[in-house]
Amino acid sequence: MAKPAQGAKYRGSIHDFPGFEPNQDAEALYTAMKGFGSDKEAILDIITSRSNRQRQEICQSYKSLYGKDLIADLKYELTGKFERLIVGLMRPPAYCDAKEIKDAISGIGTDEKCLIEILASRTNEQMHQLVAAYKDAYERDLEADIIGDTSGHFQKMLVVLLQGTREEDDVVSEDLVQQDVQDLYEAGELKWGTDEAQFIYILGNRSKQHLRLVFDEYLKTTGKPIEASIRGELSGDFEKLMLAVVKCIRSTPEYFAERLFKAMKGLGTRDNTLIRIMVSRSELDMLDIREIFRTKYEKSLYSMIKNDTSGEYKKSLLKLCGGDDDAAGQFFPEAAQVAYQMWELSAVARVELKGTVRPANDFNPDADAKALRKAMKGLGTDEDTIIDIITHRSNAQRQQIRQTFKSHFGRDLMSDLKSEISGDLARLILGLMMPPAHYDAKQLKKAMEGAGTDEKALIEILATRTNAEIRAINEAYKEDYHKSLEDALSSDTSGHFRRILISLATGNREEGGENLDQAREDAQEIADTPSGDKTSLETRFMTILCTRSYPHLRRVFQEFIKMTNYDVEHTIKKEMSGDVRDAFVAIVQSVKNKPLFFADKLYKSMKGAGTDEKTLTRIMVSRSEIDLLNIRREFIEKYDKSLHQAIEGDTSGDFLKALLALCGGED
Repeated sequence: MAKPAQGAKYRGSIHDFPGFEPNQDAEALYTAMKGFGSDKEAILDIITSRSNRQRQEICQSYKSLYGKDLIADLKYELTGKFERLIVGLMRPPAYCDAKEIKDAISGIGTDEKCLIEILASRTNEQMHQLVAAYKDAYERDLEADIIGDTSGHFQKMLVVLLQGTREEDDVVSEDLVQQDVQDLYEAGELKWGTDEAQFIYILGNRSKQHLRLVFDEYLKTTGKPIEASIRGELSGDFEKLMLAVVKCIRSTPEYFAERLFKAMKGLGTRDNTLIRIMVSRSELDMLDIREIFRTKYEKSLYSMIKNDTSGEYKKSLLKLCGGDDDAAGQFFPEAAQVAYQMWELSAVARVELKGTVRPANDFNPDADAKALRKAMKGLGTDEDTIIDIITHRSNAQRQQIRQTFKSHFGRDLMSDLKSEISGDLARLILGLMMPPAHYDAKQLKKAMEGAGTDEKALIEILATRTNAEIRAINEAYKEDYHKSLEDALSSDTSGHFRRILISLATGNREEGGENLDQAREDAQEIADTPSGDKTSLETRFMTILCTRSYPHLRRVFQEFIKMTNYDVEHTIKKEMSGDVRDAFVAIVQSVKNKPLFFADKLYKSMKGAGTDEKTLTRIMVSRSEIDLLNIRREFIEKYDKSLHQAIEGDTSGDFLKALLALCGGED
């Protein structure tokens, strides 16, 4: 069984079996495979309950007792995915990796994803063991085989990783960190073309601790994460490899959590990937992977495997998984801390928020007003001109165009647009023409009018706007609808949900920094409420989540984890329900990482059958001048495809053209 580093807790899901008797297990396996058919239940029960070290002893005992090779017998008796999984478990880890790589480069074509996953994630020691195992098993040199099957910068980086010579010193030189940041910046962003060798040298050799600091400083220096520069400067398999290396530097368990999710999402299952990860991480960091999986995807790894596989294959995978994190009491404190630290680093870093729509250079409201009038005059409408002008002007410039249009033609531009365009395009264009506060006020009004209430829209707007934005919305609502927003919320909602919305709608959130002593008190306040005392719990959460500043709340969340071993979001989802739960979760996610919150909302508006055009339009309009560029980066980072691609695949016609113009580019 793999041993954790000194002082660290063991984070695998498979442990040494107590009272282990290799001869007894060998006899049981022989009996399970003797005669017609095989007892698959007995086979999976033994093999998935023993550590790899114990399985090697069983192999030896089997050969001593019966003069036969256990792996050969298992291959003969079992078939398909179940066979691949069981045989993988029977091999020593380095030999299992060697077999995966041999299969990846054998025959026609190369499985680059397999090469990337293994070589980007293994430690120096694991890499040395892999090279030796490959030589022993196939009497071939692994480096020579990889060189023969790959090319270019992708090949060079694989060879560098294969050396297993990454620095392991925990002492980091600040001067060297700054030098590496400058070298990476000059090799990519500041250079015509890209100096790939510099990326290979730094990312392939520096220690993990050093590189984490380099990534932090790179963000502060350039205003963008290293991943964004890699996507902009590199391409193809080389780009994918470098992104995998960065992910593993940041958090190897998170990298594997993402790989597992992608292996099972959508139609079909990538069983080779699923098997490889479940086998290779079961005695290393499966508990961390499970917890990050659950935190990131809001479902347990166990439940996703259960719903995506079947038969003995499923039973074996679930035993390797080791437990269901959706079940009561199955939240792992150590991994919760790791998950927290990851989002805290990204949220606290001083990332400059950037929109995709900026004031047009050489802006001429007179010319724009005339062009828009011409586009709507006579038979037919020139939608392309309307889209081009309105999506490429800032909101302040659009207000000037409205005024100029009225001055020149004695007509209301909004009214003319309403009569000339319709449907989703009309909602988008008219939304862009409204001042932001009036647009939000209208969205809130529409969410509350008619039969039923759109609680999701109310939550999205009120949980994410700044104090200044909220106050402007209040004024706009009063001006446009001759009624206070508070009165409207009071008459259309009820209970704790109403109290939360009204609290948010006051726009009185504190705006200072964190106060550590107060943060501990706040964390204690919400941690002390007994489970089951729902009313008290909701009141305490509301008092803190709706009034404290964002920097302070981030500290509260960290202190809450230290006190309870639970992430605050997990506690909210477990203890609360309905609109109250959704409102609190939205506040927490907005505090953690607001662009990611909107990226998730955009993804959900376009996934599955049908498109939620209202949500899609509302976010694209409201965030286009604030942080849509940041949202784009979070979208591609989490969902492995660009927002541009998602919109292109889910919308059409002039609505698609306008959305892509707001999106501002392909990542």
